[in-house]
This record gives sequence, C-alpha cells and structure tokens, in this order.
Amino acid sequence: MRGIFLCLGLCTVAAVADARPPNVIVIMADDLGWGDLSCHGATAVQTPHIDRLAREGRRFTSGYCSASTCTPTRYSFLTGEYAFRKPGTGIAPPNAAAIIPPGTPTFASVLHDAGYATAVVGKWHLGLGERGRGPDWNGSLAPGPLEIGFDHCFLLPTTNDRVPPVFVEDHHVKDLDAADPLWVGDTKPSADHPTGIEQRSRLTMDWSKGHHDTIHNGIGRIGFFTGGSRARFRDQDLADAWVRESVRWIEAHSQEPFFLFLPSHDIHVPRVPHERFQGSTGMGPRGDCIVQLDWTVGQITAALDRLKRTDDTLVVFCSDNGPVLDDGYRDGAAERLGSHKPAGPFRGGKYSVFEGGTRTPFIARWPGRIAPGTSDEIVCTIDLAQSVARIVGAEVPKAAFPDSVDVSAALLGTGAGRRSLLQQDNGSGRFGWREGTWKLVRQPPPKRPPAGDAAPLHDALYDLAVDPGEVTDVSARFPDVAARLAAELDQVTGRGAAAPPPAVSPPSTTLPKAAGPVRKTVTSPRA
Repeated sequence: MRGIFLCLGLCTVAAVADARPPNVIVIMADDLGWGDLSCHGATAVQTPHIDRLAREGRRFTSGYCSASTCTPTRYSFLTGEYAFRKPGTGIAPPNAAAIIPPGTPTFASVLHDAGYATAVVGKWHLGLGERGRGPDWNGSLAPGPLEIGFDHCFLLPTTNDRVPPVFVEDHHVKDLDAADPLWVGDTKPSADHPTGIEQRSRLTMDWSKGHHDTIHNGIGRIGFFTGGSRARFRDQDLADAWVRESVRWIEAHSQEPFFLFLPSHDIHVPRVPHERFQGSTGMGPRGDCIVQLDWTVGQITAALDRLKRTDDTLVVFCSDNGPVLDDGYRDGAAERLGSHKPAGPFRGGKYSVFEGGTRTPFIARWPGRIAPGTSDEIVCTIDLAQSVARIVGAEVPKAAFPDSVDVSAALLGTGAGRRSLLQQDNGSGRFGWREGTWKLVRQPPPKRPPAGDAAPLHDALYDLAVDPGEVTDVSARFPDVAARLAAELDQVTGRGAAAPPPAVSPPSTTLPKAAGPVRKTVTSPRA
C-alpha cells in the first residue's frame, strides 16, 4: 500500500511505503451561523465537542460556504463548480430529479477512484431519479449518490420541512411496505387530505409561512404525500440515525482509507431535538438543536478515538449557509434569542450575500499534520474537492472542479488561501465578491422599479477590515476599487470578456508532490 506524508512548515518528510493516506470526514451543519459556537464567543449555548476540533485543529475566521442556501452549496461542494453556472440548482423541491448527472466528477468519485470507501449519511437535497421523471419512491431511486462516486448512502432525501419524511438507503426507501406505496406530489391528493390549514389544531409546532401542505408527526410540511406509513421516521430521531449509521460505517471501513460526508439536518427547521436535548438551553428548539449537533460531532470523534483512527483522519466541520430564525415555523427562535448573535458580528444570514449568509464555521483537524491555531486565510467549502485531492494525492480529471481552488496549504497551515471569492444566494442574481478585505455586494435591479426610475441598483463596496458588519458603503470614496472588483465579478459570472484573475494567493511555502494515493479494492458494495 502506497501512502503519503505531507511536508508541514519547512520540514521535508519522505513517503513511507506502508503508510496510508488520511481518512476524510466532512461534517456539514445546516443553517449554523458563525456566532452559534462557543469557540466563536457564544455564551448562551456551549459546543464543547466542536470546540475540541477547533482547539486541536485550525479554526478559520474567514471560512465560507459558496452559497447562502442549502442545495447550491451542496452542489458546489461536490462538483467544485459555482452553482449559479448550472440552472436548476436552487432549493430542490420534493420530487426533484438528480441535479448532478451520473458520471460527473465529484469530490466523492475522485476519492473513490483513488481507492477510498465512500459514503454520505444525512441530508441530501440534491434530487433523486432520472431527469424528466424524478424519484420513483416505490422503486429504484437512481440515479443518485451511488452514480456520482459514493459506495453507500443513508439519506434524508430532501429536507425535513419538505416531504417525504422517510430514509433512503442506497437505491430504495428504507422499510417501505409494498402494500402501502408512497406517493409524493405538489397538489392535494384528495379533498379530505389533512393539511395544516384546515387542521391547524392538530399541530404540535405551528407554521408561520408555507409549511402546511401535509401533517406528519404533528408538524406541517411543504408538499403532499400519502402512504409509506412503516417507512416514516420521527423528527426527534434524526440525529441518532445519522450517528448510528455513520459509526457503523466507520467501524466497517476503519482498516481502509475512507471518506464520509455527514450533512446533518441540525439546525434546519423544523427544529425538533430528541427528548434528551429538549430544554438544554434557554433558547428553545434552535439552541437545543445546536447542542444536539455538538453531540453528533462528539459521537463521531469518540468513534475515531475508540478505533484509534483520530491521528490519521482529516475532519472538516462546516455549515451549508448562515443562520435564520423564523424560517417557516413558530418555534420561538427569535423570541428566545436574548443577547445571542447567530451570525456573530456579520450582517445578514441565510438567503443573503452579506457576510452573515456565507461566512460560517470552518474547522480542519488532522492531529500531527495540521498545527493547532486560528487562521484568517480565506477558504471555502467549494475548495475542499481540489484541496483534499491534493492532500491525499488523488488525480483530478481534466476540467473537473472548475471553480475549486487548491487551498491545501492554508488548511495545513503552511501557506495562503484564496485571494478572491464569489458568494451567491439561491440564484436570484445577487452576488458578493470578496478580494482581500474588500467586499463588493451586487443587488440586481428590482423587477418592478419605481415609476420613472429604471436605473439598476449600484454595487456597494465595504472594507471588511474596519467594517465587518457591512454597514458603510464606501464605493463613492473608492471608485477605482469598486470598478475593479465589479469588473472581476463580471469576468467570473461571464459578463466580462477577459479571463478572471487568479483566485488563490501564491503560497508562502510549497507543498511537495504527493507520493500518490493508495490503490485497493473497496469492500463496500457499489449498488
């Protein structure tokens, strides 16, 4: 088995024949803000297990996701491509077909081809089934994760405020009874179908907007479904299911290099923590779900400790977008917030291209390889595909990961991260463009401009070094900077003629060429 040792600092470490490349685990939280962690200064909620990762690894104060909503960030994380480039990458509806076509090079497929066992356990929300048809809930749910590089999947197929509330294991709905077929649609299936509008008194969590089509577990959801009674889960059991399946899979593959993508549903709505976490904070379900998320991280790291795989596992903790309080349910998130600031010092949150929408927790730990500390280098979830491939010595196909930048030197603490970064929302045309400490925010013109005012909204410029909250637009004071950043943004989004500038700063030290990945037979079945 061939392996890799990477140089840290100015040291040169030779490849050793019997060493193996690191295992890789990416834990992606959902709607977790920069300010929601105690290692970022939160006091109303404590996150000791995530804090341990930060203490033992590298905590990035300028860590980002690529979009301020879930589906586009997940798309970019796996494909290394900005989601705005691909139509149909907005928030996926319940019956969405697979958004990433089979055979597309992905983070997972590159590691799979390098000899890694690969799995995704958690919230998927990237569609299932063939284009033009969508998911066959009672048959084979293909294509899906297994067609883009994963050996195994155990999924919440959409997101839990949407239907159906079932698990998908590999190509099928888990525990589905053929005598009770599952139907999912976007219109009311019958006049007596119970909804959260006509039967609001049945709800254990009331909705504030939109979440009222079908009631399950006392909670209204987006979309309609019937059947599949034996396959339905309780919201309270989601985190336990992710942990149980993740630990089982890690145990089964602990003797070979593995990649686990664990996209948790916490702290997305509906926020329904397990009973043992309810009341653990004074912030209601949102705060309690942060504690549950932290427990999830602790269970994964404890499994690595028990299996003696901590030192040879790269763990990355991140979030798919920034925070939101009322996202469709009346769960007291805003009323019980107190002095807690979910986005920390930043403006905006989920759905926004201000910093609070995409600047999120980002921690990388690899004991003995990543020196503990804090970094202000710019890194993004879209960069993990290119960067991890570099770290493990995996070959990236030509033209794959077009917007992913190799920031492995920043992750390892030996060099610089990105020079510039694009931020998008759910595909409305709003963009943020950060270069160094400058930030340009572009808002599209209103669809219905005021009478007599057809001019588009101007780009706003902020100096994050002195104004991290993006309060003061300084474009009038620094017109040359605003014009330069606007031109760069035009180039990246395809509006300009010239090639975009390099997105990564020159590294302060050079990583040695990797010795190459391990090549071996993966023992998990590829369905």
